Amino acid sequence: MATPNSFRCVSDRFGVGKATAWRSIRRVTNALYSLRHTFIKWPSTEEARVTMSKIRTKYGFPKVVGAIDGTHIQISAPKEKPDAYINRKGFHSLQLQAICDQDLKLFHVYCGEVGSVHDMRVFRLSNITDMLNDDNFPDNSHILGDAAYEIHKHVMVPFRDNGHLTEEQINFNTILSSSRMIIERCFGLLKGRLRSILDKLPMTRTDLIPKYVIACCILHNICIDRNDIFENIFILINNERRENYLHNNRNNDSKSEGIAKRNAIMHLLSHQ
Repeated sequence: MATPNSFRCVSDRFGVGKATAWRSIRRVTNALYSLRHTFIKWPSTEEARVTMSKIRTKYGFPKVVGAIDGTHIQISAPKEKPDAYINRKGFHSLQLQAICDQDLKLFHVYCGEVGSVHDMRVFRLSNITDMLNDDNFPDNSHILGDAAYEIHKHVMVPFRDNGHLTEEQINFNTILSSSRMIIERCFGLLKGRLRSILDKLPMTRTDLIPKYVIACCILHNICIDRNDIFENIFILINNERRENYLHNNRNNDSKSEGIAKRNAIMHLLSHQ
């Protein structure tokens, strides 16, 4: 998982057959995946408050429990419906959606949607939509997303730049963007340490790849728990976002609450 080398290269280095190497990797992947709820879990109220305090102190944005974003895991063209896997950057991929805290530890991951699916649709297909409630967000807290996501009481996103933003709105967007960079750094650390998912993943079974990617996320969290972080392995991940996504209004109440909350935070940030 930590090297982009092929199975053939790994098999040659360890003196085993390619099939043996593949079976070994599958066993370890399955073992890690079975522990996913132990190592990737939603923060407790106390843990959420610690993250809120750290982000408020470092960036100034209040009541943030984490940041959400998506990244593409490049794969070879699948045999079935390969066009569906082509993302906006022009290569075949599966998507990984993740939320991390200030320490770059992942507490929610979702993987497996094809590369052509928009971030907001991935968001709705994941079970994170069922977790947007006051029980999971103490003290009226929220996660931060970019403009690809829809505003919600517990999801703060920037004001859309229509060329006529006020100084207060620009200030809000700037502070949100700085605070949200924790998820970009998280992806950089994840792919810098586990480089098999940095470039093209040498796997063809699209039904097994999501489990493999989540196993990588588990190892990432284990390393953070062990304080095993090296700044020189961060990789710059370029995640360009499309903003022209048509949001629906299935939950107008939460959207209205989110807009009111964003305006209140905007005024707070402009006066601090």
